Amino acid sequence: PPPGRDSPAPERPDVTYDEFNQFCDALRGTRYVMQWGGAHVWKVGVKVFAIGGLAADAPAFIFKVDAMDFDLLCDQPGLRPAPYFASRGLKWVQHFAPEGPPDTELRGLLEASHRIVAAGLTRKARRELGFESG
Repeated sequence: PPPGRDSPAPERPDVTYDEFNQFCDALRGTRYVMQWGGAHVWKVGVKVFAIGGLAADAPAFIFKVDAMDFDLLCDQPGLRPAPYFASRGLKWVQHFAPEGPPDTELRGLLEASHRIVAAGLTRKARRELGFESG
């Protein structure tokens, strides 16, 4: 069949926890903690912006989104409201299946989560982490 018609989607490599950790480590002001039963938890300052883990059978990634993107993202294959977080009214999404967004889009969502959470830090914390001068 012609490309794009009844042919399988091109295979894409899934992000591993090692790649997830390397990517998050490269973002400004981040630190890593393993908690909650072996989850890879990434914080900017003292606030969580991304979690790798908390899924039984395949890598899964949780990140914060803005209110406008929450419903749109949760309607996409491989994405859903993040267990625990979303049930408390928080705008967090879980990438739980290979049908989710490609790796480059996942990285963009992680960067956006980092920005959203960093923006919520105190001015003093943002200055100490190099987000603001002064």
